[in-house]
Amino acid sequence: MAVYNLVIGIFTVLLVYVHTGLAISCYDCNSHNDSRCKPDPPPDDLKKDCADLARGVTYTMCRKIVQHIDFEVNGNPPEVRVIRGCGWDESQYVDKCYQRSGFGGRQEVCSCRKEYCNNSVAVSASLTLTTCTGLLLFLSRLLLF
Repeated sequence: MAVYNLVIGIFTVLLVYVHTGLAISCYDCNSHNDSRCKPDPPPDDLKKDCADLARGVTYTMCRKIVQHIDFEVNGNPPEVRVIRGCGWDESQYVDKCYQRSGFGGRQEVCSCRKEYCNNSVAVSASLTLTTCTGLLLFLSRLLLF
């Protein structure tokens, strides 16, 4: 029985890591064009399979950007915009948020690697933390039984 549990645990971990290399599904919208994008969570019809976006990259994460535009720009009044979409640049800010500001505005950009995780302000827990927690629970159960 212990060997069976070990095989199932290893298989589960492998499935989690294999899934991360495939395209992800995220909310894809911009509140400037569609006001339904602003509330958390947005409606289900704004969900998008990132593999359907033909831009020559493999999408591996979701993003949520909140832009604060403080002054009129190109005839557009000051506003707060929410932009949700698929992402691929995992160089620095994976499962984190960062802020940028400049003349006339600021933005907060959050990225995450779970399905539809760009549905709220909070960024979901990292895959590594989730996997480690699962492994610890599995191993503790294996050792106790």
